[in-house]
Amino acid sequence: MHLFLQKISKKTLLGLAVMLALLALGCTVQSNKAMSEQENLDSKYNKQNLRIGVLPTQSQAEQQRMIKPLDEYLEKALGQQVDFQIAKDYKQVVDWLVEEKIDMAYVGAVSYFEALERGAEVEPLVAPIDKYTGRPWYRAAIIVNKNSTIKTLQDLKGKRVAFVSKSSTSGYLMPLAALTKLGIKPERDFTQVIFPGTHAKTEAMLEDGLVDAVATNIPSYIKRQTIGRLTPENSRILWESAPVPHSPMLVSKKLSPIVIKELKRAFLNTPAGMEDIVGTQAAGYTLVVASDYAPIEQLRVQLNLNSQGAK
Repeated sequence: MHLFLQKISKKTLLGLAVMLALLALGCTVQSNKAMSEQENLDSKYNKQNLRIGVLPTQSQAEQQRMIKPLDEYLEKALGQQVDFQIAKDYKQVVDWLVEEKIDMAYVGAVSYFEALERGAEVEPLVAPIDKYTGRPWYRAAIIVNKNSTIKTLQDLKGKRVAFVSKSSTSGYLMPLAALTKLGIKPERDFTQVIFPGTHAKTEAMLEDGLVDAVATNIPSYIKRQTIGRLTPENSRILWESAPVPHSPMLVSKKLSPIVIKELKRAFLNTPAGMEDIVGTQAAGYTLVVASDYAPIEQLRVQLNLNSQGAK
């Protein structure tokens, strides 16, 4: 009896040893397969062009001029071709994200949430540090002519006002929140409401006397001054907002983790003095996460501007 049990024990041990060997071999094969798949994925993204969409904020020529230095820097830092695409309007860049026609996008906070609502698998990667605040935020503003009789937001009633776009954070959401708090409804209380589509076009309407006030942001207003257009001699700030989180650079969650890591490194090491690609005088970039933009989404919900409120 003892000998029989001993034989069974040896057979059992031998069987277990074989099973363990097979399991180890299987794990190794699976591990090698997973590593191979990841290497193929990384190789794919390292070989293909990196496609970056950009909101239209300035004239096409001016924005291309601002993009060129960053384009050249990223290609050198990443070792691959980078293709920037300037959208014709705010909606188009969101369409590109949803349709996966681009891998990254420089958008406003509102456009970020519009993309999420439509199913885009994206997340914030970095945001520019504003040269004037030293922080990754800026302020929205409403600008009027210097000699205008408009002294308060209430004085805008009965006037012509231009907002950038309903998808603009500083050019619509923030000013609308301030007006709503005072019981002012643009469509009801203003004689004309216009949406030119970019900050530059919106500001030009005030310069040309086509409107009495424009919604924009401080960095864009300052940029306008540098080219001798909206200067302190002919314009003034009627209202400005509390700090607004700066426009994020969104990245597709489907990009290789290695590529995303390299992108973070590249942006965090951007050379000093490089102009932000939408016109802001930037002092580098900083990492951002989704929660940094939660206050913007809360504001959209309060104003019924999100997808649920729009139904």
